[in-house]
Amino acid sequence: MKAHRDFTLIYEDSSLVVLNKRSGLAVAADRYDPDAPRLDVLAERELGKLYAVHRIDKDTSGLVLYARTEEAQKALSAAFEKRDVHKTYHALVYGHPLWENLNTDLPLLPDGDARHRTVVNRKSGKPSFTEFTCLGKCGPFSWIEARPITGRTHQIRVHLAENGLQIVCDPLYGGNQKPVRLSEIKRSWRGDPFEERPLLSRLALHALRLEFAHPETNETLSFFAPYPKDLDAVRKQLAKLYKVDPLAQYES
Repeated sequence: MKAHRDFTLIYEDSSLVVLNKRSGLAVAADRYDPDAPRLDVLAERELGKLYAVHRIDKDTSGLVLYARTEEAQKALSAAFEKRDVHKTYHALVYGHPLWENLNTDLPLLPDGDARHRTVVNRKSGKPSFTEFTCLGKCGPFSWIEARPITGRTHQIRVHLAENGLQIVCDPLYGGNQKPVRLSEIKRSWRGDPFEERPLLSRLALHALRLEFAHPETNETLSFFAPYPKDLDAVRKQLAKLYKVDPLAQYES
């Protein structure tokens, strides 16, 4: 199958499908916007019946796993519930953390305020665990690797915000949707400010890797989703300027 404008097929067999989706595309029905384009609907037109196994945020790009049979759906869903699926995300954040590694377990309550945000609630929140690693600092930004152990709505975004870090272009938890422009990070930039296009103008969060056991063969599968063009453009420019590349560990 050719790459679709909304997603790329990473892997398929008789049991499962792995897709790399664009930012801004919902993976299932959205109760607040029932007419929003959906990954499952678009993918089923080319791949046939798919069964949901997990979700990632509409505004997050990257890997989404679907089952092709009810049996595979049951097995994969159980693997997520047992925390046997290992997930890795990359985020570009404003500022610099004071830590290199951080494990946070703040309990989270979805749809906890008038803006339908997930909030920390120590009384009613569900147990939520995320492991963070700072991959490097780049001028006003830092690259963060996140490994969510649980799968709460907006978990990474909230856990970072509660620890003083906002993901770039996150209006919901950071209050700032200012796009990333080359003119603002490269001092020698000499372009036309009226013609400049932003390098990135959407949530800088990407579902990079998934690792789990195949539901039929029990073979360990590991999948990697390349950064989309906009996020990769930022990565390359920051790597040139600050000699920090969040993907260096995967390219060696």
